[in-house]
Amino acid sequence: MTAAPLAAITAWLDDYLRIDGVPDHPNAVNGLQVENSGSILRLVAAVDASLATINGLRRGDLLLTHHGMLWDGNRPVTGRRYARIKALLDADAALYSAHRPLDLHPAVGNNILLARGLGVEVTEPFGLHQGVPIGVRGPLAIDRAELVARVGALLQVSPMLIPGGPRTVARIAVVSGAAGGMVLEARNAGCDTLLTGEGAHHTYFDAMEWGVNLLYAGHYATETLGVKALAEKTAQEFALPWEFHDHPTGL
Repeated sequence: MTAAPLAAITAWLDDYLRIDGVPDHPNAVNGLQVENSGSILRLVAAVDASLATINGLRRGDLLLTHHGMLWDGNRPVTGRRYARIKALLDADAALYSAHRPLDLHPAVGNNILLARGLGVEVTEPFGLHQGVPIGVRGPLAIDRAELVARVGALLQVSPMLIPGGPRTVARIAVVSGAAGGMVLEARNAGCDTLLTGEGAHHTYFDAMEWGVNLLYAGHYATETLGVKALAEKTAQEFALPWEFHDHPTGL
């Protein structure tokens, strides 16, 4: 089996994803989070750097995730963090994480892939995070019931619709993850529908009172497309095999 240098892969990923150019939460720690002995034999894509995912790795794997393992900040390597790091080191596997840089990437990003997978003609960015647009928007003439079915088929989930907007969708905003709080921003951007993963209780009333269809498809499900596309692109670049490890949360 052909091996590729970890250093070469991470340098390419850093450049391709613009890791240093996209603002994010400090604890996202985008980029290489745990290295291995230096050679990569296989790429594994996953949404989360959970212990269940890490336990499925083999020697020489590079795990590409959307949610890394350092979100709880500068903490001792004990308990859960110790278990995850030990499992990575025991397997001689590496971990690379891309959070916001993967959400907004124009080719392999969660949001562009979600929109295109639904047939949206993306015309503009949508949704600011730290001054940077993270989502997309565009026209999509479709009955909202058909949109729910289309989202369900694309992501293999049962989406929840809050029917605050018109029955016939005309313009949709798409932001993966937990963007339910962007209902008003969607309305102000001329969108009658917002597709995202999850949101707070009050977003029901936001959608109903501001006249926006709010479609929740699950935080996990809406962020599966990007890591798959990134792994496939990286695999092509370095002539490596890749696979997706699916650990859905139902959320």
